[in-house]
Amino acid sequence: MQDPYADTEWNDALRKAGILPEKPPIRTQETESEPVSLTLTKDGTKDYATMTLDELDDFEDDDPEFFEEFKKKRMAEWKESLIKKRFGEVLEISGVDYVKEINNAGEGIWVVLHLYKQGFPLCALINRHISALAPKFPDVKFVKSIATTCVPNFPDASLPAIFIYFEGDLKRQIVGQLEFGGLNLTEQGLEWILAQEGVLKTELTSDPRLTANNRSRITTVRGQNRADDSDDE
Repeated sequence: MQDPYADTEWNDALRKAGILPEKPPIRTQETESEPVSLTLTKDGTKDYATMTLDELDDFEDDDPEFFEEFKKKRMAEWKESLIKKRFGEVLEISGVDYVKEINNAGEGIWVVLHLYKQGFPLCALINRHISALAPKFPDVKFVKSIATTCVPNFPDASLPAIFIYFEGDLKRQIVGQLEFGGLNLTEQGLEWILAQEGVLKTELTSDPRLTANNRSRITTVRGQNRADDSDDE
């Protein structure tokens, strides 16, 4: 059988007509050191970037060195994607799960634990916010637990409470309504708080709580003024 990659006039004519595939690039020491492109194709119809590792095995004999490097790159990307997408939702735990899910979360893992109590509006608000943030930042482990199931006799005055861990070590405590700015806390506000602690990377460029807090202070002052006026009457 004639070699389709042989450098002949006949093969050149067939290539121009689209009957034969283009010749593969000559592999030199420089090109071998360059990273493998995920968009390379071999015959114009097969896109290796879209193949599974098992499918790539069928083509390995064509160019063993190329495919070995290519498969290593694909495997590394696959593992990285698993790490980044390992969470994505809020995990509810009890006290017996604390060590496993918090202290033993794993290397390079940030954990955001929300201790709450049912019937507390700000606790319910934060639970809604972390439910929205979890799929947005799937590399962060968001956890919630009824406070007294994790910490017996945890005081209601300290709720809501968020504990931030990195690789099992406690890095920050955010405790009490004032720390969160009360019911004016938005999802973006909580995102900003966590970003300042290094938990996640945000695209926000300023603290969205400033406007909310300013509105809260203005409302409080107006309310006090109205109360003072009514006392004078």
